[in-house]
Amino acid sequence: MVRVNQAGVTPDYWDEACRHLARRDRVMKKLIPQFGEARLQSRADAFTTLARSIIGQQISVNSAQNAWLKFAALVGGAPTKVQPAALMGLGAVALRGAGLPARKVDYLMDLAQHFEAGQVHVRQWTQMDDEAIIDELVAIRGIGRWTAEMFLIFHLMRPNVLPLDDPRLLKGISENYFSGEPVSRAEAREVGDAWSPYRSVATWYIWRSLDPAPAA
Repeated sequence: MVRVNQAGVTPDYWDEACRHLARRDRVMKKLIPQFGEARLQSRADAFTTLARSIIGQQISVNSAQNAWLKFAALVGGAPTKVQPAALMGLGAVALRGAGLPARKVDYLMDLAQHFEAGQVHVRQWTQMDDEAIIDELVAIRGIGRWTAEMFLIFHLMRPNVLPLDDPRLLKGISENYFSGEPVSRAEAREVGDAWSPYRSVATWYIWRSLDPAPAA
């Protein structure tokens, strides 16, 4: 359930989620109005989103953007649309020539092979629960649970994901709920339980509290 606009795709549950969170949580009640009409938006297809996640691993945002643009140009796609067949057609040697580490090239090739072989069931994802999709994605080299959870939030726009492996979520919970004191995963989970069934939305606002620039 999404709304399509010029900027991208926005989940249609967002307004109801904001009302629910504001009623249930004192921090959300104060935090949500600070960001006006800002909404989570998804712009790219599944393969492109996952490829970009792999390329951006363990490097800065600016470096990730530059690496992605160079990669997309090499593969011959627009920055928002890269085809697995085009990637496989180039081969590993050409991809390494774009400045990508050999490990990431291996991950990208494995991702493309999974898509080309039909080992990821994109059309069935709407009927699959979050954990089933995570299990399918982490079978691809270079994709761990955190990357799969980011994919659920930012691409599939699942409403109730709580990425406890995300350090910025833990930092945001610490600053907003515990006066800056460090928090454990158990404490973060307890806070997140109160956000259900819209934990993804609350997580997005927690991220925004640390960095007012929109998360896409």
